[in-house]
Amino acid sequence: MALPAALAPLRHKLFRVLWLANVVVSLGVWMQNTGAGWLMATLTPDALMVSMVQAATITPIFLLALPAGAIGDIVDRRLLIILTQTWMLGSAVLLTGLTLGGVTGPWGLLGLTFAIGLGAAINNPSWGSVMAEAVPRADLAQAIALNGVGFNLARAVGPAIAGFLLLAGGPGLTFGLNAITYLAVIGVLFTLHRQRRTAALPPEKLSGAMRAGVRFVRRTPSMRAAMIRAAAFFAFCAGPWGVLPLVVREQLHMGAAFYGTLLGLMGIGGVTAGLLLPQLRSRASRSAIVFGATLMSCTGMAMLALATHWVAASIAMYLFGLGWVAAASITQGAAQLAAPGWVRSRALAIYQLASNFALAGGTFFWGWVGTKLGLSTALMIAAALGALAAIAARSFRLDGTEPKSALAPLRPLTETESIAPELVPVLGITRDRVMETQHYHVDPARKDAFLAAMIELRDVRGRAGAILWNLGEDVSNPSHWVELWWMESWTDHLREAGRLSDDDRAALARAMDFDTGLEPLKQRRYLMVNPSRPDLR
Repeated sequence: MALPAALAPLRHKLFRVLWLANVVVSLGVWMQNTGAGWLMATLTPDALMVSMVQAATITPIFLLALPAGAIGDIVDRRLLIILTQTWMLGSAVLLTGLTLGGVTGPWGLLGLTFAIGLGAAINNPSWGSVMAEAVPRADLAQAIALNGVGFNLARAVGPAIAGFLLLAGGPGLTFGLNAITYLAVIGVLFTLHRQRRTAALPPEKLSGAMRAGVRFVRRTPSMRAAMIRAAAFFAFCAGPWGVLPLVVREQLHMGAAFYGTLLGLMGIGGVTAGLLLPQLRSRASRSAIVFGATLMSCTGMAMLALATHWVAASIAMYLFGLGWVAAASITQGAAQLAAPGWVRSRALAIYQLASNFALAGGTFFWGWVGTKLGLSTALMIAAALGALAAIAARSFRLDGTEPKSALAPLRPLTETESIAPELVPVLGITRDRVMETQHYHVDPARKDAFLAAMIELRDVRGRAGAILWNLGEDVSNPSHWVELWWMESWTDHLREAGRLSDDDRAALARAMDFDTGLEPLKQRRYLMVNPSRPDLR
């Protein structure tokens, strides 16, 4: 029996196992978050301190996202995930012991929450890449949405369980069950034996890998759009995360069980959104879905700001969850679809850096506003500004564009010089930059169109690792042009061709079609040498 479109990625065994593991650990995360938020609200009624629990969870992602993404692209991701899960297990066990012993204070809670966040910050980019590799590209968008369904299924169940545990034995029980979920995930990962990646080239250095990731994102418009749209959403829709425990206690006059119920209703809304996304994507663009989802979450925040009864608050959080998961899934999906395998962890890390910086900052800021102006006022302002931000960000399109021409084979290239024998042993170890040049003969009547194609090609070179790019026109022959770009090293140059996507190759083909020369296009490479050094004389 064929699975519904919303569940289609589950037909792949590897993804199914990883998805179930993700649901288990997400269940623990939500029990941990619920217990930590309620414990802080019990230890101190200050809205700013309560909001700092969420900020302590997210801030490590801001601090470590980029190096974590680079590490995930150059080491064994499975081993890295096992190590980070073990770190989080140790932190959760310590928090459990201290809480059950009655010695956890506000700053101790924040410190151990921060420690668990450190593990998550290093874990998440690699985990996202492993999940993406478990399905064909055709199923990737819905696989990302299904991850959101699993996360929000855990969000629906986890807080409700945590609410009853808080009544039965206090926050220590929620922390203890969170620790057990890490054991389950570690066990699953030990049973998975993925084929090791083999490469003819040495692994990238951490600093160089980080720079390559930044250059890729900088030169990929769809990545930049996903980050901007995500930041515009999370910065304002972070409002409920910063003040919800106090809304439950002070505005609704309810207890821990209802706090967990509200988070659960938000999770149910998220599951609903994930199941509806295939139908929504068939009827509307990604950009339109994110815009509508943002307005829905803002509507939920406004309703929560005005709610004085549990029914209104419940409807508000359900609507908020619908919009939250739809917007988060679509923007993250756009980011992952834009990133090829060689840079996926880094690109995903940079996306998470932007979105979580906005979420952490928004959580902290709206908690502060709630302290100064009141909870209801803070949520209403966040809702209004979030709607305005959604309108302002609509120009950043999330929908991929088709190649402007059919994918054509690249014209043959020729090198005017072979590698000199004395440089052969040097190229493999040198860290000197390499300058590459490409010559074109272009009809002056097509100059404007050629320049437009070269703007596109500048981004292609940057995505492939170029650190500098220039275009020069021959002052003695206006039809002769030379493109110049610099790679960090010879080894980085050797990686260049493997980093080109099909769309990149189509852009190269379009640029080469402007050349009117009868001979194959000339390409040269130069090792940049400091004349004062004696080693390459």
